[in-house]
Amino acid sequence: MVMVENKSSANLSWSSFGITDVGKVRKHNEDSLLEKPEIGLWAVADGMGGHEAGDVASQMIVKSLGKIHQGITLERYIDDIEDRLVKVNERLIAKARESAKNVTIGSTVVGMLAYDDLCTFFWAGDSRLYRLRNGSLVQLTTDHSQVEIYIEQGLISRQEAATHPHGNMITRAVGAAEDLYVDFDIQKMQSGDRYMLCSDGLTKHLEDTEFEEMLAVGSAEEACKALTELTLERGAGDNVTTIVIDVE
Repeated sequence: MVMVENKSSANLSWSSFGITDVGKVRKHNEDSLLEKPEIGLWAVADGMGGHEAGDVASQMIVKSLGKIHQGITLERYIDDIEDRLVKVNERLIAKARESAKNVTIGSTVVGMLAYDDLCTFFWAGDSRLYRLRNGSLVQLTTDHSQVEIYIEQGLISRQEAATHPHGNMITRAVGAAEDLYVDFDIQKMQSGDRYMLCSDGLTKHLEDTEFEEMLAVGSAEEACKALTELTLERGAGDNVTTIVIDVE
């Protein structure tokens, strides 16, 4: 758990608080989180549940991203993030090939980079980034999952997706395939914005309407703790990781 603050050259500042918890069912925490406010970088990685060394995969991601140095251009930051994720992907593919069980060793990832007044975010898998602005919550990432494909094709509704038997099938992750494609997007931040990075251990138990309500009150620490506690109260069938970031 870390709460930190830093300022940008665009007269914006940010503070954050993050928690990762093993949950009520799993024996090991395969989630990992990264907070580097000094360069405005945060990430959540969720090791693929039920697969060998999912915790190793998520830790490799955050350790590699954590080695990025401040003081470079935004373009260099983005290139460095992508290069590091591609290299981790290569290492995980090689590690899986060496395994006698011939299993996938992988992890989802979602990250946010604050640079001046810009928010660059990136993801592979179904870990998510949300933004609360002027009381309105928006999911900024789109899940790389089988049910999301079904929704886009009009085969099921978003309500039906919540209980669909293919709900745990993701279509993209670091370590899942030889060629890794990471989605990137960018937008302007505003003073008063609140962002939330989370693994699917949180989104499995809480609705977006609850996120909107709970993120609208309290400090980043209070909101983060409240979200985690409610997830645990509802059974927390998976590891749960949350980072709340305030921009001022």
